[in-house]
Amino acid sequence: MKMPLKKMFTSASPRNSSSLDSDHDAYYSKQNPDNFPVKEQEIYNIDLEENNVSSRSSTSTSPSARDDSFVVPDGKDENTRLRKELKARHISMIAIGGSLGTGLLIGTGTALLTGGPVAMLIAYAFVGLLVFYTMACLGEMASYIPLDGFTSYASRYVDPALGFAIGYTYLFKYFILPPNQLTAAALVIQYWISRDRVNPGVWITIFLVVIVAINVVGVKFFGEFEFWLSSFKVMVMLGLILLLFIIMLGGGPNHDRLGFRYWRDPGAFKEYSTAITGGKGKFVSFIAVFVYSLFSYTGIELTGIVCSEAENPRKSVPKAIKLTVYRIIVFYLCTVFLLGMCVAYNDPRLLSTKGKSMSAAASPFVVAIQNSGIKVLPHIFNACVLVFVFSACNSDLYVSSRNLYALAIDGKAPKIFAKTSRWGVPYNALILSVLFCCLAYMNVSSGSAKIFNYFVNVVSMFGILSWITILIVYIYFDKACRAQGIDKSKFAYVAPGQRYGAYFALFFCILIALIKNFTVFLGHKFDYKTFITGYIGLPVYVLSWAGYKLIYKTKVIKSTDVDLYTFKEIYDREEEEGRRKDQEKEERLKSNGKNMEWFYEKFLGNIF
Repeated sequence: MKMPLKKMFTSASPRNSSSLDSDHDAYYSKQNPDNFPVKEQEIYNIDLEENNVSSRSSTSTSPSARDDSFVVPDGKDENTRLRKELKARHISMIAIGGSLGTGLLIGTGTALLTGGPVAMLIAYAFVGLLVFYTMACLGEMASYIPLDGFTSYASRYVDPALGFAIGYTYLFKYFILPPNQLTAAALVIQYWISRDRVNPGVWITIFLVVIVAINVVGVKFFGEFEFWLSSFKVMVMLGLILLLFIIMLGGGPNHDRLGFRYWRDPGAFKEYSTAITGGKGKFVSFIAVFVYSLFSYTGIELTGIVCSEAENPRKSVPKAIKLTVYRIIVFYLCTVFLLGMCVAYNDPRLLSTKGKSMSAAASPFVVAIQNSGIKVLPHIFNACVLVFVFSACNSDLYVSSRNLYALAIDGKAPKIFAKTSRWGVPYNALILSVLFCCLAYMNVSSGSAKIFNYFVNVVSMFGILSWITILIVYIYFDKACRAQGIDKSKFAYVAPGQRYGAYFALFFCILIALIKNFTVFLGHKFDYKTFITGYIGLPVYVLSWAGYKLIYKTKVIKSTDVDLYTFKEIYDREEEEGRRKDQEKEERLKSNGKNMEWFYEKFLGNIF
């Protein structure tokens, strides 16, 4: 078996990460020759079995989908590569860190206030099930052949028009999220320092400078920083779950044993309004809670973005997917279950938080803590909220730049955004993402925070559209695998339920997308602002798809023509090398005894 490498490589090893990057360049030069110009160059043919090296000249511009031999383009592609420096622990913590934010700490209060404890628990559990199937489908595709984001998966397995639609829909989402998080950070600080004393623009500037600095220095530092920041968030959530459990059993200063008291009085479900009562009112409230549960889970799909910068994705991506799902079950379901037992939906303190934005005063956790008689914790909790918001903003800016980079690599954005620094950072894409962060300065005016509440509504629709696209792409991917006789038993990870689970999740994701803001029609006055912000994502998505399809005359790729082979052999070899390294590591751990490394691998690695 012969494998051509660039002249710059002196090793015959096929497992060099630069080799993998070159293979990516070759594939994208085929898709977008303007982005990756190829000159006549000398190519080394390296016989991997015999280590024989020969050279030849070639002007080929693309690899064969089913051939070992292809030409690695030279020139500008050297400046369009990401660094593959994220480990499995980085990937899983970035994903969990991106989803553990204000949606869980503060949004659960609105969910409880809207539907009651059981409605909130069922809604979060059901959306969690949809997340599980979506993540599993993404994990199977990402571990088979990791690509640069959702755009590449959709373009390769379904239709370039779908890749364009989801690429820009997802990009708009992450153009909005960082400024929204920066605004939230400024509002959190107002819990201690009022806006009359210090203008919110000062805090926004400080946070913006810090997150830009973290994103500029390279993915290795970013991954390590986000790992420890997200680890702190995990510890905080575990502490809050334990605290709620103790309060529920009467372990607080007031020694009031709550149990299931609030499930009986005022009740497990809340009626929607005085005009809509009884079973109908409770059902409407239950449906309305889906908006908040959806926003809380948004961001969990980040694994599909970061896998392109992962070491040995065949191992790291499945592990990250599995651990993320387990953590979601623990953090989300345990949290909403215990919250519903510690705080009643008609609690005066909870009702008084309505309209208060992103500070600890608006959190149901603080209501539970105050009701139990604990005095100091609200200030500590507010500091934790600030860390949560900062971490989410940091990862959101990262995803925004990488998504724009993926669009440029796929030929769906100007190629200038594909250029990377010597640290592997797509700096032009990062600069544009930072410019959108300046929207946060709208918070300097006193009434502008309301605008960002509408932004949250927009984000939830963009989020579920990304899940819908992942499921659609997986269905076509699975169909192509069956049409081409691909044996999934050899996959590093296979989604439970496969296409049946994907169809189940797709149906309910579409249903939730259509009805999530239906309550705007139920009041005496039509809330057009909520309607527009709640559904604007749908026409953006559909028009992006239809417009690209009409202009470029693209067609859905036939199952037998879907490219399931380019890059596969590269990752097969990388997986084999990963097994060898794991075996060496296992032997080293055995020889060294049960040290801290062994303890982390066996225990802490399943949490952090």
